[in-house]
Amino acid sequence: MKIFSLLLTYLILIPYAGACNPPKDISRITVAGGSITEIVYLLNMESHLVAVDITSNYPQAAKALPSIGYVRNLSAEGILSLNPTVIIGEDDMGPEDVLTQIKVAGVDMFIVEEQYSAMGIIRKIECVADILGKRKLADDLINEELLPKTNRLEILAASNLVSPPKILFILSMQSGSPIVAGHSVSADGLIKMIGGINAMRSFEGWKPVGTEPIIESNPDVIIISNRGLIGFGDISDLKSHPALRFTAAVKNKKVFVVDGMEMLGFGPRTLSLAATLAEKITR
Repeated sequence: MKIFSLLLTYLILIPYAGACNPPKDISRITVAGGSITEIVYLLNMESHLVAVDITSNYPQAAKALPSIGYVRNLSAEGILSLNPTVIIGEDDMGPEDVLTQIKVAGVDMFIVEEQYSAMGIIRKIECVADILGKRKLADDLINEELLPKTNRLEILAASNLVSPPKILFILSMQSGSPIVAGHSVSADGLIKMIGGINAMRSFEGWKPVGTEPIIESNPDVIIISNRGLIGFGDISDLKSHPALRFTAAVKNKKVFVVDGMEMLGFGPRTLSLAATLAEKITR
């Protein structure tokens, strides 16, 4: 029993996070994380996919694959029943006891390091490409398609640095209060990518915020996901919310509703979307 406990402790401490070395068998790939799924399709390796998590909603074909549940709340039994040869996950893949069970079962598992930046997206693609033996294709795609987008984004973001706009990112509604992004979350990284300042940078994570703090921050731009908008009703309801109606963002028609996964997944599509947002907030 003691030996088994030590084995579990050792497995938990294995530094698989960020490791990008090719596994012995990539014939049956399971993915936990929508951005990883996008990259697998980008690298033309979708024929090896046997299952994905529920955040993998792009491309449309991924929705037809068997689901392993939510990336942060996976089941070892459900995953192992699919006989995967390799599992690739985003860095919030879990829970930890499930990851341990998968490691004990002997399945190769990779957790790809997340960095909420344009170059972080490039590095994520490179890592997945190394795992799948597709680095040459990835390098070609990066040089021909993604780096030009990154350069354009940097130019657009730099144009905002003289007078960077305060940006409020709303995730959803909770008991009448918007849940918004503080620092050290994906939305905060997106805000920095497009040359803005997080209007709620005084706290960490996602929190419901009352009317007064939002009015005091007076954001120049409001960004919300399509799913988050449902909690308000429609765009008119959002703009008439007591916490938002008098903000500069609403007055100046700088409220943008965007696909959540495309925006916060930090996959290949995020670069294009970030450039589009950067361009819109400068107009």
